[in-house]
Amino acid sequence: MSLLLEPLTLRELTLPNRIVVSPMCQYSSVDGLANDWHLVHLGSRAVGGAGLVFTEATAVTARGRITPEDLGLWADEQIEPLQRITRFIRAQGAVPGIQLAHAGRKASTWRPWIGKSGSVPAEEGGWVPVGPSAIAFDPKHTVPETLTEGQIQEVIQAFVDAARRALEANFEVVEVHAAHGYLLHQFLSPLSNRRDDQYGGSFENRIRLVCQVTKAVRDVWPAALPVFVRVSATDWVEDGWNPDETVELSRRLRDLGADLIDVSSGGTAANAEIPTGPGYQTPFAAKVKEQAQIATGTVGMITEPAQAEHTLRTGQADLIFLARELLRDPYWPLHADDDLGGRKAVWPAQYQRATHRDQPIHESDLRD
Repeated sequence: MSLLLEPLTLRELTLPNRIVVSPMCQYSSVDGLANDWHLVHLGSRAVGGAGLVFTEATAVTARGRITPEDLGLWADEQIEPLQRITRFIRAQGAVPGIQLAHAGRKASTWRPWIGKSGSVPAEEGGWVPVGPSAIAFDPKHTVPETLTEGQIQEVIQAFVDAARRALEANFEVVEVHAAHGYLLHQFLSPLSNRRDDQYGGSFENRIRLVCQVTKAVRDVWPAALPVFVRVSATDWVEDGWNPDETVELSRRLRDLGADLIDVSSGGTAANAEIPTGPGYQTPFAAKVKEQAQIATGTVGMITEPAQAEHTLRTGQADLIFLARELLRDPYWPLHADDDLGGRKAVWPAQYQRATHRDQPIHESDLRD
């Protein structure tokens, strides 16, 4: 029996299987609004059998976008286009999830496929980013403005307001993005946080904002529905954020009501050398799961059903987050069920006549 295709219950929400569409930026919005691209992109992964379908990193403020084309949820008019998407995802039997984010010093950058890097200048639609300290990500990025303590409180409120809008848009899982070198991770890492107030210096101070945001989101999110937090387990740089700190942070987040830690890595240091390979981040998820006693998700170069199944069966994680593999094959979960012999996933009725190559051709197949 395939564990990958077994349900998982978190609080009162049951996911139909353990396969998650990881948040993947599409850089395809205007004014933060979801559109037909997002409906088809996310909807096709729900049709393909994933149990939980996350939006891309969704900015809680306009200034918190990675690029000017990011999805956002800082205004009420952004709710309805997302309702259209969650309605379709739920109709396919999947669960809609949203990742709430603020890019911090990595905001106001170019879309990756246009051949430019670094910050977008103001005259071309960019803006001055903000961060915990006035330290640029790299020489091509604008030096951010240092957030005041008052502005930090505004960021916390922006996460709360976005979570309320996400609930109105009918999302059932919310994830706080504290990874990949974006704002909350920037506060965690001593590489980007050089503050000398209550939000900088010691471990207790550096984790303060992530804990405050998580608690604030948990307080407005229904008790029956889960809250995830995505973290980078390590900066992959000496004297940066490290796995032991990640474990201790995860314990604190568990006690604040987080239900699952989505474990990734990297993103804060432009010069980091990351030893990538199949499942290279899974040991971090296993460490958090064992030592912090909280459910975990793992992501990163997971491509084969047997690999995903082994990760679950050996207790290294509770959910498998897939990104690039689901871009290559939106129907990976359905194929995985065939490969693992689970016989749990069901192809959409509209597709069933084409799912088995050895089936005879009927007259109805020739009507197209």
